[in-house]
Amino acid sequence: MSDLSATHWGFAHVDVEDGRVARLRPFEKDANASPIQDGVAEAVYAATRVGRPHVRKGWLEGRRDGRGGDAFVPVDWETAYDHVERALRQALDNGGNEAIFAGSYGWGSAGRFHHAATHLKRFLNTIGGFVDQKQTYSFAAGQIICPHVVGDNRILFGGETTVWPAIIENARLILFFGGINLTNAQVSAGGLGNHATPDWVSKALQRGIRIISITPKRDADPRLAGVEWLPLRPGSDVALILALAHTIADEGRLDRDFIDRCTSGYDRFEPYLLGQSDGVPKDAAWASHQTGIEPQIILDLARALAESPSFLTASWSMQRQENGEQPLWMLIVLSAMLGEIGRPGGGVSFGYGSVGNRGEPRPLVSSPSFSAGKNPLGRFIPVARVADMLLHPGETIRFDDLDLVYPRIDLVWWAGGNPFHHHQDLNRLVEAFQKPSTIIVNEIWWTATARHADIVLPATTSLERNDLSGSPTDRFSAAMRRQIDPVGEARSEFDIFLPLAARFGTEALYAEGLDEMGWIRRIYEDFRTRAVGVGAELPEFDAFWEKGYVELPVPERHYTLFEDFRRDPERHPLATASGKIEIWSSFIEQAGHADVHPHPRWVEPVEWLGTAEAGQLHLVSPQPSTRLHSQLDGVGVSRRSKVAGREPVLINPIDAAARGIADGDVVLIRNARGRCLAGAKLSEDIMPGVLSLPTGAWYSPVEPGKASSLDLHGNPNMLTTNRPTSSLSQAPAQHSALVFLSKANIYDQPQIHRGGPGAPQGQTNVV
Repeated sequence: MSDLSATHWGFAHVDVEDGRVARLRPFEKDANASPIQDGVAEAVYAATRVGRPHVRKGWLEGRRDGRGGDAFVPVDWETAYDHVERALRQALDNGGNEAIFAGSYGWGSAGRFHHAATHLKRFLNTIGGFVDQKQTYSFAAGQIICPHVVGDNRILFGGETTVWPAIIENARLILFFGGINLTNAQVSAGGLGNHATPDWVSKALQRGIRIISITPKRDADPRLAGVEWLPLRPGSDVALILALAHTIADEGRLDRDFIDRCTSGYDRFEPYLLGQSDGVPKDAAWASHQTGIEPQIILDLARALAESPSFLTASWSMQRQENGEQPLWMLIVLSAMLGEIGRPGGGVSFGYGSVGNRGEPRPLVSSPSFSAGKNPLGRFIPVARVADMLLHPGETIRFDDLDLVYPRIDLVWWAGGNPFHHHQDLNRLVEAFQKPSTIIVNEIWWTATARHADIVLPATTSLERNDLSGSPTDRFSAAMRRQIDPVGEARSEFDIFLPLAARFGTEALYAEGLDEMGWIRRIYEDFRTRAVGVGAELPEFDAFWEKGYVELPVPERHYTLFEDFRRDPERHPLATASGKIEIWSSFIEQAGHADVHPHPRWVEPVEWLGTAEAGQLHLVSPQPSTRLHSQLDGVGVSRRSKVAGREPVLINPIDAAARGIADGDVVLIRNARGRCLAGAKLSEDIMPGVLSLPTGAWYSPVEPGKASSLDLHGNPNMLTTNRPTSSLSQAPAQHSALVFLSKANIYDQPQIHRGGPGAPQGQTNVV
């Protein structure tokens, strides 16, 4: 049997033989199918699969400690539900709904109905709510600063944004701060019927557009052979952008008309830029000391910007550093000074190359969706402050314009995510996970998060249930028909929560009288009705389900962000305090953040090469090219990419030679926060002084459950700091990390002589 389905990495035809998934084959309409899908069939039957409900032995004995290292006891579903119900009612009795944290963060599934975190939150909303979390780890700092500067977050993610056809038709120079990284464009939260980004970049190069990638690590994809690489020190982006702006202002190339009509506060920013207020002109010579880029290169680049229609973009990764709000804000200011914002195909937007099809013309109708409903409690924390909350209940922090008090959490419930992949400073997270009375995790595999739980509920993969796909940046939606029976005793999220809702008397609120297919039909028909509202005609559900996919119409007009605002800022004001682009933010001026100034500025990071000790290197942790976050790490192309069974770390040959490291060696990376092993991969695609260790290698400590353990597999968050980007956004700053590197003499230390292909193999201890 062969049927069409969808994954994060694209649509695929699923071949099933004798009731088992045999392979996935690319969708015929996808010109750039992702090789990551090769591992999906293997993952369905992996040894790490959670086959039935489990309960931690120590928790049954009344112990909170030992999470991460304890054995688990398999139980049947009714026994598991008994434990879950008792733990939930105990938490509600002890502290009310604010004692429950369900900030589940994760991509979960390409399916729009069986989205794990949505079902968890929907169920908890029916019993009074929970403490949630705001923002995403991907672009948390940007989510806070962009609305204060340009009124909303269209410039950052989702929504309308400048499309590639407009850029290619009009721009002659594109700057990619943080790189392009086409491997990131393989993935989308709702699946992709067609991976369009590589073709758009190729078309831009073929048209003769000059593209410059400004990043410590070269974009090595052969499809980017025509892209220029301008290496700069991590954390110094703002210094470079300020110097470009300084040249524009100093040489009289400022678009004064645009500044006067469409921005607010430039007159209060310019004295800082020119050095009149602090005696330090932010010129090319000054920036050269921060960035490592020659002054003449900076001057030439500024003049090229002034003389060519330009489009500026930054990867989401660029704001995951100390003061991460500043580079995004400063790029907006630079584009405004050039007068490019709102011109056809010009201006600035973020995330192109950070996720699949950013900049692709958006379908006329937004993607199908399933709602978690409204949280009656209304309590939340910033996304990256999970460990802080668990370790310091009652503490008050500043966040945006709020003073937030951390609640005292008795029960944590996680579904569809893996914080032991994406959270910073993992040793601190191990300590924090010992604090709650109960931790419940819905999982497909024995991830580190599942191993740190008390109750583990087995979930199905997207091939074991019915669903439909949909992404805001994709013109396709797939009918995701169930391909195989659930493996073991796994259940879909809907089937996990339905019996619990019945136990709490909220089944009618949770399910609304519908079964799985009833919900899928309702979601599609709502989608189809919205399409009619914008003049698009989609087939009826049965025809869609039979064909396997629908292709959505896209607008013919080539949209440019802020074009209406540029044309008439009075009739189309931005949702900022002034109605204009805020170079000087009155909100920030009044909000009382000591570490954020009312205009963008250079603030030297605490951790960067400018403050490094002798022998220290700067560690960056980009998204991996072989998986999505930590998904599929132990299978397929991710497993095959390992070096000595560990995550490869990119090292410049100069740095390797100074430490006696050869290609393929196992290396130790360490700092005061933690230690991990990785496999050395020598390359001139990384600038000297910098290491690149991708995120997502499954956390595999020598001593499970110990906060000072050594990770054997190469998880960079053993080394990243808990220091936030600023008090404004409280966002993660993983790219600001200094480390020491050495060759690991693992054969002299038997206790760490582990690894092998796909180091996270091996199920957790079960009794």
